Amino acid sequence: MTIAEEQTKHTESVVQPAMSTWSFMNWLTSPAVDRAIAIIAIVPFSYLEYVRFGKGLLNIPSASAFAATLLLIVTMVVRRPPVRVTPNPLFWLLAFVATYGSFGLALFAQHGVAIASTLVTDVIAILGLAIFIYARLSLGRNIGFVPAQRQLVTSGAYAYVRHPVYTGIFVTYLGLILRSYSPVNLATVIILSGLWVIKSFIEEGFLKKDPVYAGYMQKVKFRWFPKIV
Repeated sequence: MTIAEEQTKHTESVVQPAMSTWSFMNWLTSPAVDRAIAIIAIVPFSYLEYVRFGKGLLNIPSASAFAATLLLIVTMVVRRPPVRVTPNPLFWLLAFVATYGSFGLALFAQHGVAIASTLVTDVIAILGLAIFIYARLSLGRNIGFVPAQRQLVTSGAYAYVRHPVYTGIFVTYLGLILRSYSPVNLATVIILSGLWVIKSFIEEGFLKKDPVYAGYMQKVKFRWFPKIV
């Protein structure tokens, strides 16, 4: 085999996997496929809404959770197709566990005991819902569970922190623990919170490859709570 033939063979071995990966990414980022993924992803949350509504929205925390999940469902259905999506299966697995772990917590959390007054937990529930709604409306159609580059949002809640949706989740978790404390609920919340923290770092590692997002990270210093962390 000549040197030219060897170089050609090497080039083909490199280009073919790259073309295969590119074709897969084109398929994954197509509007039809992205919409199908979004609809499949919200099926469990639609069931959760059905269960919650059947039980009755008897208190502010349950009504707040119902409203937040309903907003999630609507924005997922109309979301904007991504420019690029991570192909890393571990990142997809992390997104799956964190997202549907929260679903499981909402559906199967123990009743527990209240360690704060109803007034306190109601205020925290309303605060968590307000943050979540503000973040979701700020994000608009640029929503997804796995790390994906859509349209960069730097206004609204995203002018203060880089992951305000997670801020709303953390505040909601706090209200849940104060209203329904049990060792199992506490351990579950700690684990899920840790997964959301890890997911924040992974998302940023993926998105900062875009110089525009890297510049946004320099401008907005805090991830979850303004002036704190």
